Amino acid sequence: MSDRLDKAIAVGLLVAVVFTALAHGAVESWSLALYELIVTLLVLLWAFKSIADHRLKITIPKLALPLVALLAIGLAQSVSVGGPDSQVRSLSMDVEATRATVTVLFFLLLSFLIAANFLDTRERLQTLVRFLVVYGLVLAVFALIQHFTWDGRFYWFRPTKQYAVFGPFVNRNHYAGYMAMLIPVPVGLILSRGVPKEAWLLFGFAAAIMGLTVVVSLSRGGMVSVFAGLIFVAVLSGRRALAGGSARDRRSRGGASRSRVTVRIGAVAAIVLAIAVGIFWIGAEGVINRAAQSIDDQSASSQMTMFGREWVWRDTLTMFSNHPIMGTGLGAYETVYPMYTHSNGFLVVQYAHNDYLQLLSDAGIVGGIVGVWFLFLLFRAIARATRSSDPLMAGLALGCGGGIFAILVHSLFDFNLQIPSNCLLFLLLAAVVERIAATVSDVAPEVDLKERAAANAGELATGVPS
Repeated sequence: MSDRLDKAIAVGLLVAVVFTALAHGAVESWSLALYELIVTLLVLLWAFKSIADHRLKITIPKLALPLVALLAIGLAQSVSVGGPDSQVRSLSMDVEATRATVTVLFFLLLSFLIAANFLDTRERLQTLVRFLVVYGLVLAVFALIQHFTWDGRFYWFRPTKQYAVFGPFVNRNHYAGYMAMLIPVPVGLILSRGVPKEAWLLFGFAAAIMGLTVVVSLSRGGMVSVFAGLIFVAVLSGRRALAGGSARDRRSRGGASRSRVTVRIGAVAAIVLAIAVGIFWIGAEGVINRAAQSIDDQSASSQMTMFGREWVWRDTLTMFSNHPIMGTGLGAYETVYPMYTHSNGFLVVQYAHNDYLQLLSDAGIVGGIVGVWFLFLLFRAIARATRSSDPLMAGLALGCGGGIFAILVHSLFDFNLQIPSNCLLFLLLAAVVERIAATVSDVAPEVDLKERAAANAGELATGVPS
């Protein structure tokens, strides 16, 4: 019974990941409510499992601490006190919006803890690898089919007036950001040889198709972030290759290590080439023309282009300078922004189009410190997890690290982490990295796996520890 509940919780978390993406990113009240219901059911199953086991075991990763701190900031901002003049005072300039945001953060934190506690074995993580690769490939194929048969309706039955739709997302940038987190996963596993050679073609094909859809979506931020994620994976993989091998190899830094680096760079280049071939195969001229038309249209009719967001960022910095300590309140950006904007007010600006600036405007210096704390722990976990002696674990950590880096780059000029589905996937990758890092020794091994096996064999034969 306990094992079945354990598996059901892990599967339920993946169902939540799929649902939030297919429900247009879970940006509507109905989809957000259903996501929260799924997480609530998973927590109840966790409680039933604890009763069946006669004990409650919860692993709280270090990465959860900054998330709890951010949640505490939101709770403090949500407190409202009535004054003698009958006016309500609070740290947030929109208490209801902050309370709604805190609720979403709470369920995302629960999802992170579920991932950290139930994606905890090699077999589960191996299943997660297959899921992420196949899921990403299927989602990309669907996005291409819907794109080339687009009739103004999601899934060919739900009408929409949005002009930048791609895949199940209302905004093509959010689709591209979602894919940017998935593409490095198969690439990292190929480079680390964490999967059998027979699977390399499938994994490479999946990465190429996902990358192709990002280009077809015409999301410039997505293209930049995918490229950044692949560079991150290639560089980190190259450093791992140079640090790998036997002690003799590491001392000599011979041609074998350099050859491994060349092979890894060549694998990334091959995937990029496959994406380019795919673009020409579907018609490069059409993609280029649509990209040019997209730039012209946005420049003429919108103040919100990738290169014209400086005015939003300047206004956001003004908001921060007026509320430097605790910010204006999590989720209060749309309400507060009109008070500080220098634009004509024609557009409704819901987000800062820079997740880092929005964190400062929403939560002030205190929130900024929490964000830096989170990023420090995250990149430390990535560096440690990629040192795993298990190729599968090292490759998964490498791929998740690449996806995390990609979305952090995209966050410089967009608001992907404000979208529940994208934030959920980001936290899932972070939980996996943290889990793998916890299994890696602080001391780097001085011998490779073959030498360790030989040493163990000698220990068994002599009975004396080697």
